[in-house]
Amino acid sequence: METQFSRTELLFGAEAVAALHQKHIAVFGIGGVGGFTVEALARSGVGKLDLIDSDTVSLSNINRQIIATHDTIGRLKTEVMQERIKAINPAAEVRIYNCFFLPENAGRFDFTQYDYVVDAVDTITAKLTLIEHAKAAGVPVISCMGAGNKLDPTRFEVADIYETSVCPLAKVMRRELRKRGIDGLKVVYSQEEAIKPQFSDAASRVPGSVAFVPSVAGFILAGEVLKDLAGFKE
Repeated sequence: METQFSRTELLFGAEAVAALHQKHIAVFGIGGVGGFTVEALARSGVGKLDLIDSDTVSLSNINRQIIATHDTIGRLKTEVMQERIKAINPAAEVRIYNCFFLPENAGRFDFTQYDYVVDAVDTITAKLTLIEHAKAAGVPVISCMGAGNKLDPTRFEVADIYETSVCPLAKVMRRELRKRGIDGLKVVYSQEEAIKPQFSDAASRVPGSVAFVPSVAGFILAGEVLKDLAGFKE
């Protein structure tokens, strides 16, 4: 009998897809990368999703974020994403946290409840705290490195953080994770050198971004999570 997950079952198998319905995944950061990660997880049948972000949709998000349209400007990204997930899979359980993950509120989250954690946040402090808490709880975590100022989506790779190169963010993360005694972290990173923006806002230092780079990073993150949870071996 055909279901909305029939095509996924052809690759993962019915048992693995049924297992995904029972999984609980937290995605921290629902932006250009994280939004596409959530999209893929929802379409693959993940049963429980926690969405963590305090940002609202802005006009400049429309060029690359899956939840951003002129109709959603000004709305909380978590709420728009929650509605989208329920439209894709009404059976999914979705919890939203309208906050940025920071050391000050890390205690609000019980990481032991998660089957996997996705780090799609922007700041180094948040990334480090998030990874430390996931590792301490024994929960698998995958982290996205820099996707801004890039134009070649084919340059993304999946690797351990200590095997990365080129990416400046990954370099900082390697140093800081080593200080904290964390000896491994699965990441998605780009080997493309950052492109200098045509012009920049010196006050905000906002990086340039396009529709086809952060989306690819987000889908790669989701793919790694799904393959790991489904026990899929290439």
